[in-house]
Amino acid sequence: MALMIRADLGLDPWDVFHQGIASHVPWSFGTVTIVVGAAVLLLWIPLRQRPGLGTLSNVVVIGVAVDASLWLLPTMTWLPGRWTFMIAAIVLNGIAGGCYIGAGLGPGPRDGLMTGLVAKTGGSIRIIRTGIEIAVLGIGWLLGGTVGIGTVLYALSIGPVVHLALPLLTVPSTAPLSTAGSSDDGELPAAA
Repeated sequence: MALMIRADLGLDPWDVFHQGIASHVPWSFGTVTIVVGAAVLLLWIPLRQRPGLGTLSNVVVIGVAVDASLWLLPTMTWLPGRWTFMIAAIVLNGIAGGCYIGAGLGPGPRDGLMTGLVAKTGGSIRIIRTGIEIAVLGIGWLLGGTVGIGTVLYALSIGPVVHLALPLLTVPSTAPLSTAGSSDDGELPAAA
């Protein structure tokens, strides 16, 4: 998030939304991110998503980390450096999404909304993620958030990056073994 902000080529769609809200309230960018994350958790209720440790940590950690990163990262003025920041932000965010969703400790609120809609509809991660990104982008833009070439590239590429990263970074489930349903030939029952 901070890399996209410092690249100054347009924010990712959620951050256009966060910036739009931040322009109407007296909160830091990170605080708005935390409040929006908590509000998005309410959208999980009809999707029957369950938050995990990763989910709850994400709500707080992302907001604190973006405020700290903005404090540490310089404003990039050199155009190749700005493009490097933007591309790095997209790739790293996609990989990070694959890592924490794949860890099985609960996705972040925004990614849980995506995975909940995928589970509910049977749709593709890339299509649903891109749809969510475009919706929050539109609302954020109407609220006054900044849109640029980085916004378009992020909206069109984050879904495919997460789609590629998630299977590579998913930790296999290690369900506890039980004797119920085991056969005499030593084979374990098929996983449910």
